[in-house]
Amino acid sequence: MKKTLPLILKVLLGLLFIVSAILKMMDMDRFEVYVYSFQWFSLNQSFLVARVAIIIEFILGIGLISNCFHRLMWWGGMAMLSAYTLFLVYTLTIGRNDSCHCFGAFLPFNPWQSILKNLVLMGLFALVYKVKGCSFKGQWLALIGVAIASTLAVFIVSPPDNYIHNSSPEQNLNETLFNEILSQPPLDALQLQDGKQVVCFFTTSCELCQLAAHKLSIMQQRYGFPSENITFVFMGNEEGIKEFYEQSESAEYRSVLYEDVHGLLKVINGNFPTMAFLDHGTVVHEYGLRNMNEEEIKLFFTKKD
Repeated sequence: MKKTLPLILKVLLGLLFIVSAILKMMDMDRFEVYVYSFQWFSLNQSFLVARVAIIIEFILGIGLISNCFHRLMWWGGMAMLSAYTLFLVYTLTIGRNDSCHCFGAFLPFNPWQSILKNLVLMGLFALVYKVKGCSFKGQWLALIGVAIASTLAVFIVSPPDNYIHNSSPEQNLNETLFNEILSQPPLDALQLQDGKQVVCFFTTSCELCQLAAHKLSIMQQRYGFPSENITFVFMGNEEGIKEFYEQSESAEYRSVLYEDVHGLLKVINGNFPTMAFLDHGTVVHEYGLRNMNEEEIKLFFTKKD
């Protein structure tokens, strides 16, 4: 029994790593934006960092369940938990209290809850330290195979947006109708044809719109683009706009509730989100969520007229 219980505990720890990886992958869009929000990496790099974290969790989980490479997996698990804990302490020091996405959207833990969870897991890891691991001929090849399979699975199930979308820009905007509504109420009073402007079309209940708003907000703050030159045009209601900002974690920009729903849908061909980047009234870039090109947006935000 003394030998069996640590083995069972080790399997449970392995399953926990795998479940954590799966839940992160199911909530990949938000996990990517969370990584990007710290502004340590570019958007494309954040896509990769998010997936590398998931791949490592898959490898550790499978290794713990198999009971092979015991010392490597044990130290790897402890190192990952320690790194996550130090990162969470950092988030608290800078005033962040949002979910760390350790279990995706399924269990939205705040940093304090995640730190406690990690400490408990590290204590459980200490209990399985002396477990005798197994070995077999060709185990290193098996480990390489697990790493390759985990990598392929993550990239096939959830390919990064920059790999499959940026090569074909979206063309949702009917520019003729767009120019017409810029000169009509309620947008005519905003002088959106002057200088550089960003006009975003969202619905208040659209999760993809929330993600797009959060990404754009991070870029605007990162590159110092004037917040007053960004306008969110919403289909919905005033209460929905308030909830949109709360759920998206975006900075709050000038917001317009567009009541002509039929006309708005014609302008963007029914595609939400649609974001138009204007230079003196001319659309120079158009994006949805998936094809946001950070280098283009950076140049737009930072290049002087």
